[in-house]
Amino acid sequence: MVRGAYALSRVAVLVRTSGTWLWWTGLAAAAAGAAVPGLTGRRIGLFAGLALFVVGAAVSFLARQGRYRRLAEEAVKVPKAPGAVVLQDRAVTARLWLRSRRGWLLLALVAAVASSFLVPVAAGLLLAGLGAGLRFKAARLGRLESEHEVLLWVRPEQVRRGPAGKDVTGYETTGVRAGDARPGGARR
Repeated sequence: MVRGAYALSRVAVLVRTSGTWLWWTGLAAAAAGAAVPGLTGRRIGLFAGLALFVVGAAVSFLARQGRYRRLAEEAVKVPKAPGAVVLQDRAVTARLWLRSRRGWLLLALVAAVASSFLVPVAAGLLLAGLGAGLRFKAARLGRLESEHEVLLWVRPEQVRRGPAGKDVTGYETTGVRAGDARPGGARR
């Protein structure tokens, strides 16, 4: 790597990865919670969980939409100097995201399963709803990328609070052929 070079991660891949892992963690917690009768009973837990699923999906989809849009509008083009920027592969971005957050995912899984002793299934479906909302957000980012014919990238060291967190100073763009993921973060 050239001196002063830096890496970039795809914004949509980060959002999609977090959505996927929350979705599967939530479904695993809901399945485990279904085996527990709980204080309220499974039926009430399921109905409460479905309501929480819808609320969680809406909240995670709508959260920071304005900030994502503003960062996308203010994005600058990646410098073309050879070796100045390294574009992370989709798998590398996903692996690094998971490595830094697997403890939180495990804690969320344990907490959701433990809450099933009070209200079965509900917390697991809430996690799954948050994941579904993030997957919809990644798809929306993909439509935004397709409309403008660019891919949005962010420096991975700025993503501690998410790809639109306070630490993110701005996005960078490349053409739609860069990287190994389509607009929205799915595999090519």
